[in-house]
Amino acid sequence: MTRLSLLACAAMAPLALATPALADDAADATPVSELIVTGEIAFRDRTETVAPALSYGLEYFQRFEPLTAGDAMKRVPSVAFLSDVLESDGARLRGLDPGYTQILINGERVPGAGLDRSFFVDRIPAELIERIEVVRSASANRSGDAVAGALNIVLRDSQTLDGGYLRAGAILLNDGRVRETLGGVWSGQAGPGRLLVGASIQGRRNPKEKTSWRYDEPGGALDNIEVQSDTRNGTDYTFNAAYEVQVGGGDLELSGLFVRTDRFADEDSWEYQDGNIRNRDLSVTNDNNVDITTDNWSLNGKFTREMFGGKTRLKAGYAVFNDQQDEIEEEYEYLRDSNPFPEDDRFTGDLTHSRLKDKELSLAIEHERELGFATVEFGVQFVDKNRDTDITTDRTRVTIPNPPAARPTLPGVYGPFLPVPGGVNKIEETRIDPYLMFSGGQDALKWEAGLRYETTSSKITDETAPAADRTVDKDYQFLLPSAHLRYNLSEDDRINASVARTVRRPGFGQISPAVLLAEMGDNDFVGNPDLKPETAWGLDLGYERRLGTRGVAGVNLFYRKVSDLIEVANTGVEGSEGEDTFLLTARNAGDGSVWGVELDLSTPLTMFGMEHTGVFLNYSWLDSDIDDPFGSRRFNDQSKYVFNVGFIQDLPTWGAAFGATYRKQGDAFGRIVGEEVTTSYGADLEVFVEKRFGQNFVLRLTGSNLLDAKKEETFNKFNTIEEQRSRDFDEYEVESEKAGPVFQLVGRYAF
Repeated sequence: MTRLSLLACAAMAPLALATPALADDAADATPVSELIVTGEIAFRDRTETVAPALSYGLEYFQRFEPLTAGDAMKRVPSVAFLSDVLESDGARLRGLDPGYTQILINGERVPGAGLDRSFFVDRIPAELIERIEVVRSASANRSGDAVAGALNIVLRDSQTLDGGYLRAGAILLNDGRVRETLGGVWSGQAGPGRLLVGASIQGRRNPKEKTSWRYDEPGGALDNIEVQSDTRNGTDYTFNAAYEVQVGGGDLELSGLFVRTDRFADEDSWEYQDGNIRNRDLSVTNDNNVDITTDNWSLNGKFTREMFGGKTRLKAGYAVFNDQQDEIEEEYEYLRDSNPFPEDDRFTGDLTHSRLKDKELSLAIEHERELGFATVEFGVQFVDKNRDTDITTDRTRVTIPNPPAARPTLPGVYGPFLPVPGGVNKIEETRIDPYLMFSGGQDALKWEAGLRYETTSSKITDETAPAADRTVDKDYQFLLPSAHLRYNLSEDDRINASVARTVRRPGFGQISPAVLLAEMGDNDFVGNPDLKPETAWGLDLGYERRLGTRGVAGVNLFYRKVSDLIEVANTGVEGSEGEDTFLLTARNAGDGSVWGVELDLSTPLTMFGMEHTGVFLNYSWLDSDIDDPFGSRRFNDQSKYVFNVGFIQDLPTWGAAFGATYRKQGDAFGRIVGEEVTTSYGADLEVFVEKRFGQNFVLRLTGSNLLDAKKEETFNKFNTIEEQRSRDFDEYEVESEKAGPVFQLVGRYAF
């Protein structure tokens, strides 16, 4: 309750100093009933920003009832995922690793929990979203760590809604379980300002089945089959508030967000020898459970006032990510010898406690004013990050003797717990980023140009490293220019051109001094504190045409030239596993290129006399090239394409509507030392049917994963670098994962 109290206090604090709001403050707010009980089809919005961006409002996604921001992002151009079936966590804009994509909330960067600084978008419930923007190229007034681009999640605020709604429903899973979904939002006048509050409880469940076939090599003998049951079950709790008021001669905006994820992952597996799924060939059973509690919360404030001949903005934010995971993995080996279980067989148990707390303070001062020929904007942004990680584990290993004839009682108590290599560390990072940006134009031409100078000072202290190498200090400085041009060829046609330099800082694990044993196959890995960040020059060229009054069609070409790529290299030092294994590290290994074509269409079929039919289509063809120690390849795990198509048919006379979307993404290939993975996804089909009752209530039935989409992965595994070059396989594995359909019945009541 302490955090909820903080949010409430932050929202109400300015009341004592506030001046009455103008009567027309809410003039642009949309009545909730028009958004929630809608009888019109929503299409992709045409943005007026000079920097190339696509905007998709909540109504574009809402009828398919996405659970998270990730579920919504699946329908926008160029966004791919390599998550498990039915999950959308690390967004891969243009197919690149999540660390290349900048995730923004309300235009501001958010701290990510991953070692690569990435943020999992399934942490944000879809109920909080007003719109999602795909920002294809960087500008000087935003953080430059956006090589692939940025995805901006704009949350609802008090100025965009007027009224409230309640949402309640049930989700039916393929295993027969039913989970709940409850939520509500209200926005309106509160004292001298406007207030928005929202809360939700979202049941989450993802039952999957996996099967793995393991061979000596491709086309070789089948060694074993592993059958897995993997279920993730939990509940997400959210609370958000926003308050906007005129105070001190300016506009004050306060907002807070709290998300708790309470989840239990239960994975059980049975391994059978010689390709026979029968009891006498059962060789290994494994029970792997993870209890997860994750809290995200943030407080943000912005004060805008006319001063110093222009408009000045003061911003402050504080975000906390607190993740606790307790994982237990217990395994029985049944066929270690020729004697039947339990003679001379083995039990192994591992219990691991993982604690991660990430705190980030951000401050900014920005000023904007007119110069006559242009508008100038300048400012400085400050970020201070502190992350504490504590991962400890204990292993219990028992060899079952000859006899007993019955299953023995095994130890149920673990301990003492010792740190895993690299598992106890502290990360401190400070950024000070000034920028200067000009924008202007007249008639058909608009332009923007700017410079951003980013300075980063980081310090990693790893308690598991040798004392002499325990602390790593690293400083970076970058000059990041950007320029954008928009030219209207006519009232309906326009072109955009952009050039920008962006950066990707090394992941924390890539510069950590800890030695990770057998991290890549049988090879060890140690971070390289001398790594330079990757930088990229990017070009975007796009054409967009308005179709009628509501339709939009566009095509965009993009190219990225990435320098100082970070790749795995061999130090030549023998690894802990002995002969033919090595200590590996990360190094800057030359350049790489990324390019592609992005098409999107969103329009009613008015030209065919079907004004109540809307169609949506986007297709992104993606490619890249990079060299690693084994030759040329694409960027790791970049899908070859992403394709979405769908329609919505409104039936105004009946107060009803229905629609469907179909999604497919291409294969992805990734190669590191010791392992090569090819990932393929089946197609995904989603449908909805809705019925509106009056102006205030809508009942909607949705079905997702109706094609029982599969995820298939093939793994080429090698023990050493030389064996990987000579294709001397340690193991060749084919894994298939599938999940069944998911149905939702949801009612929304607007008031």
